[in-house]
Amino acid sequence: MIYKVLYQPTEIRNPQRELTQALYLEANSSVAARALVEQNTEYNVESIQELTGNFLEYEQKSPNFKLTEFN
Repeated sequence: MIYKVLYQPTEIRNPQRELTQALYLEANSSVAARALVEQNTEYNVESIQELTGNFLEYEQKSPNFKLTEFN
């Protein structure tokens, strides 16, 4: 499944809507997606959304859509 992860680039500062960024990744569940991000980054995860159907198609049309892979 594909997930959209909304995050703040740092855990040090309080979240600001204007600084919220997104990444897309493939994982078995939202819990697994959160674990991947937390293990591989210093990001402050705000929310995780599963993308399916029309929602996935819409996001794939965005020039910013790129699946993130962690090694």
